[in-house]
Amino acid sequence: MNFFARQDQARRQSRRLVILFVLAVAAIVLAVNLVFLLFFGGMGKVSSPGSLAAGLGMATALTLGIIGFGSLYRLASLRQGGAAVALGLGGTPVPEDTHDFHYRRLRNVVEEIAIASGVPVPQLFVLEHEAGINAFAAGYAPSDAAVAVTRGALDRLNRDELQGVIAHEFSHVLNGDMRLNIRLMGVLFGILVLAVVGRKILVHGRGARGKNGAPVLVAALALMIIGYVGLFFGRLIKAGVSRQREYLADASAVQFTRQTKGLSGALKKIAGVPEGSRLGNPDTEEVAHMLFGDGVGFSSMFATHPPIVDRIQALEPSFRPAMLADLQARYQMHPPSGLDEDMALGLAPSPPPLPGDATELAVTPPAVVAQVGAPASDDYVRAGALVGAVPETLRTAAHDREEAVPLLLGLLMAAPGPVRERQQFELSARHDERVARQALDYAERLADLPRMLHLPLAAMAMPALRKRPRPELERFMDSCFALSHADGRISLFEYCLGRLLRVQVRDALDPAGAWVPGHRHLSRCAPQAVNLLAVLAQAGHSDPAAAMRAYLAGMARVYPRMDAPYRPPTDVLAALDEAWPVLDELEPVGKELLVEGLVAAVSHDGRLSVAEAELLRVACACLHCPLPPLLER
Repeated sequence: MNFFARQDQARRQSRRLVILFVLAVAAIVLAVNLVFLLFFGGMGKVSSPGSLAAGLGMATALTLGIIGFGSLYRLASLRQGGAAVALGLGGTPVPEDTHDFHYRRLRNVVEEIAIASGVPVPQLFVLEHEAGINAFAAGYAPSDAAVAVTRGALDRLNRDELQGVIAHEFSHVLNGDMRLNIRLMGVLFGILVLAVVGRKILVHGRGARGKNGAPVLVAALALMIIGYVGLFFGRLIKAGVSRQREYLADASAVQFTRQTKGLSGALKKIAGVPEGSRLGNPDTEEVAHMLFGDGVGFSSMFATHPPIVDRIQALEPSFRPAMLADLQARYQMHPPSGLDEDMALGLAPSPPPLPGDATELAVTPPAVVAQVGAPASDDYVRAGALVGAVPETLRTAAHDREEAVPLLLGLLMAAPGPVRERQQFELSARHDERVARQALDYAERLADLPRMLHLPLAAMAMPALRKRPRPELERFMDSCFALSHADGRISLFEYCLGRLLRVQVRDALDPAGAWVPGHRHLSRCAPQAVNLLAVLAQAGHSDPAAAMRAYLAGMARVYPRMDAPYRPPTDVLAALDEAWPVLDELEPVGKELLVEGLVAAVSHDGRLSVAEAELLRVACACLHCPLPPLLER
């Protein structure tokens, strides 16, 4: 199952969630009406059938109103995305420039996996008061994702095991599970509101006396019981939606980190240490379906995760349940320490050198499409090399809250000349003199930075950028547009990078409105897709005849029966500005065909330079189709 199939599956699961929610609400409404009939109709408290029908209608409307208001209220409280979930559980933000060794190790692991995945580095949190080994990823889209790990995970897991856990969480980021998880929190809260209302009435109504107070207390008790019926359905829904996805996430994590030892080692430690993966926060049940391990301890019917032994055996078939006793005895005598194990394991070998911008890569469209949202072991190694190749001064700037904005603007600056002068004028009109001057200074430092390091540097800077005030982020998006449209003569890569940065900041500003898998059919996007294919064919081939052949090769994959001659748009940037939002709404199958066509158009001869590969990566990222850094296999 590739990225596009997983996106389509996530969309179907969202529809399934809606159906299950409607059925649960219908069952609750039916139970409320039954209580109304027994209490009022059966005791002769309603004078006529018309009054009984009106009472049932009022009870139904009130029940639906409470459930609907509860769901909307919870979803509104989660509009800020993954960070709101992490902070709600008591998460401590991890500073970008942290000197704490545990935090630094966590940030290094997350940065490498984010770069291998082709997505922005998420916000990081640590649940400092949780001794269990656990983690979760939350958010609406990769641009607003937050990853949280417990203090127990930082202390107990070595680097390989931490990689396995983080890779598991990144699979939820890439597969579209996060958005479903956060919506699940919202809609199920509405189902549980009835129990909360009934409990509150019982607590505050204990002083009621006489026959006037008794009916209220009885109704409150019935409401609370019905609410817990809703809780029963809510737990079943969470178990049904999330359990199978944990197996898929484990498999993806193994693909990420090139070995099963890390992930299976983390699961063994969960099974062996006394704390396991349990969380002490009273709100844990609400997020149980998005945790790495079972944080609550539900029975098999309501379990949001497969049994821990089954997950270990899926990674290590030779593991037997009897081995758990040995693990527990060993960890009881000698509690595991991740840092001590890291020292015993020694340092990893140095990664291979990075290819130059002119290096030619051998690729095929189906092979590249198979890599979208599915980094493999080589990508992880390449990501580590990319992080190590970024100069220390630039890495420090990417992690600095004040320096991230001018650094990213410097990435969009053209070579010295009239275009850069125009860009400098645009920056001075939007920012203070310090930012404009620093952006120019960073542009000079970035002049010799290999093209392959531009996207990783932008990904590393996203957490610091998100912390800027909203007006400044809006000004940043406006500046990105101005720099990438300066006189219409900026490079296509810089234009696409500017577009990508704007999209990622926009998603971070409005997480709930961030991108979701689209529903638009490919036939309804023909003009925009044709223009994009023509632009990339032209960018990948200097000879017009070769560009036309490349364009036709791309068209053969996307629109094999369409007769559309090769006519690159005269105003390239305007055509692309019009194409991106339309193409981003393509249904997953259509987007898969489009990406195949784009690869064919850029690499008609089966080879492309690293610079062309980076252009393809950033163009695909603008369509929310993240490509890993290693396109050649």
